[in-house]
Amino acid sequence: MDKQAFFHKFVAFTTAVHQVTHEVTKDVKSAAITPVQYSILEYIAVSQPVTLSQISDCMHMSMPNTSRELKKLSDKQLCEKFDVAEDRRKQFIRLSRDGQTMMNEAFARIEARFLKRIQDVSDEDLKEIDRALDVLGAKVFYGTKTL
Repeated sequence: MDKQAFFHKFVAFTTAVHQVTHEVTKDVKSAAITPVQYSILEYIAVSQPVTLSQISDCMHMSMPNTSRELKKLSDKQLCEKFDVAEDRRKQFIRLSRDGQTMMNEAFARIEARFLKRIQDVSDEDLKEIDRALDVLGAKVFYGTKTL
């Protein structure tokens, strides 16, 4: 296998994923939060509970900036911190009830757009896509450690 061609195919694929993600998520955030705050809430929603450093790393933000944005989200009652029982020095962050409601509404709009996008895909192709997502998740995305 030509590894360089394979890599370029991967880059094209991930670029397309970002483009489609933009299309299905545009205009789903509340006007009460910034795009950065929405991204933080989205990350918390799919990964909770998370730590400040995990959010900082994922969002490519400094710890002080991440902390400042989390404070704003906490002031808006969209997320909350809680202590880890085994280590009182460590805190986790999760969505509050209002934050969960906001993200459920956003994800419902995203899901509707996604379903519209795949409405003409055959059941056989959907099964193949489902399998491909499992393989990509296990072998490329979720099952990997940072470099």
